[in-house]
Amino acid sequence: MPAQILIVDDDPAQRRLLADAAGRLGHDVVALADGRAALDRLAAPDGGRFDLMILDLVMPELDGMGVLENLKRTGRRLPTIVQAAQGGVDQASSAIRAGATDFLVKPASPERIEVSIQNALRLGALEKELVRTRRFAADALTLDDLIAASPAMARVVQLGQRAAVSPMPILLEGESGVGKTQIARAIHGSSDRRSKPFVHVFCGSSPQPPAGPTQLRADASPLALYLGRMQQAQGGTLYLDEIGDLSPDVQALLLRALQEGEFEPVGARRPVRVDFRLIAATDRDLIALVKEGRFREDLFYRINIFPIRVPPLRDRSEDIPELLQKFAARFVAEEGKRDLRAIAPEALRLLMAHAWPGNVRQLENVIFRAVALADGPMLTPGEFPQIAAQGGGTPKSPAGIATSTALHFAKPVAATPAPALETPQHPGNLRALDAGGDVRPLAEIEAELIQLALDRYRGRMATVARKLGIGRSTLYRKLKELGIAEMGEKTVAGKIAAE
Repeated sequence: MPAQILIVDDDPAQRRLLADAAGRLGHDVVALADGRAALDRLAAPDGGRFDLMILDLVMPELDGMGVLENLKRTGRRLPTIVQAAQGGVDQASSAIRAGATDFLVKPASPERIEVSIQNALRLGALEKELVRTRRFAADALTLDDLIAASPAMARVVQLGQRAAVSPMPILLEGESGVGKTQIARAIHGSSDRRSKPFVHVFCGSSPQPPAGPTQLRADASPLALYLGRMQQAQGGTLYLDEIGDLSPDVQALLLRALQEGEFEPVGARRPVRVDFRLIAATDRDLIALVKEGRFREDLFYRINIFPIRVPPLRDRSEDIPELLQKFAARFVAEEGKRDLRAIAPEALRLLMAHAWPGNVRQLENVIFRAVALADGPMLTPGEFPQIAAQGGGTPKSPAGIATSTALHFAKPVAATPAPALETPQHPGNLRALDAGGDVRPLAEIEAELIQLALDRYRGRMATVARKLGIGRSTLYRKLKELGIAEMGEKTVAGKIAAE
């Protein structure tokens, strides 16, 4: 999927060289001629869409070091490749210390430029995932960190943003594994209570005794433990995971806390005031539990003020590629698989076609296993034997998601890419490296060259053979060996047959 790359260089020839290299990798490019224009572009409302900047260090008015220093002062982190002339290596070293990711010595070969772009994008994707992981661990995850390329998930984020600014209770409904806990943390991190505790209580079992001033013995009654967890959430958010499993006495305790803002501990002389924001989650039908007498009707109406239904993964397939990139980038780093760079097209189609009954949690586990077992530069169907064995339905093809090319781990997918300045592409250029940065097989390059000649000379076989420097019989033999004459609409097979 295309990354958004900002090229800043006052030399038109160098801008074209860099744009061509980025274009051959399938990325979108915006090219600017000076540092001041670059800072203005990055400060624009959509300036955050850029994934990489290629920056010349020597420019009039504001040079590359000036751009880096301005970015550093604003706290903006953007992977940056700097360019320096042969005598500017010391300056490039200073740029690296100022936050640049890599540097190129002019003139750099197209291959070296491509490798640098790929490495910088991979590093940027890893840094983003590490930031997201740290935010989750520190209860600082926000709704902006959620992956929501699909309309169904975008609706969840929109509702979450409305709920975050309100003190009312929230009920998250959805199947197991859809990510309700992550959404609850994101709502907390987007609210005015984000500096206060986020207390997660799994209602399917007795909660752990809280630490700190409200610490209780581990053998305390479940009711006392819930009381302690409520006190621990003072000023923050109390997240009750699988609230449908609460016992009747805890339901009564929670109802009073929500209605009156207090509860009365056993043996206490006076009620204890509480102030927490409740977020509850369930994968069960609470209305059915109410009818069965297993869940209090008055409590249900108290917690069902702002319900948010989280869609299953099968209903948000537009999010699958970005989830794949997110999980793969993290596990590649954790497992030390530095050569693993992409998911092969056939593997992507396999994963897009799967129903994912275990939702996001299942997808995460499948990617972890695949990365752990992989020994090549790409994840192939061989790394997903259980998914392949189950077969697949009809592959889904959401708008803006292509499954005919490898999915690189370097760039999270945007379902609707932001507009970018288009750079003229040169169909006569043949790529020497694949999406993973490895040298392409000679037969593949040969087939592409022959295909190019067929298209350029409109299938005139005598001309094609002469331009390629081979005989017509050799050309026909290669067409058969390479399968070019059977490639359908991308070839001039009809013209060849007619001749």
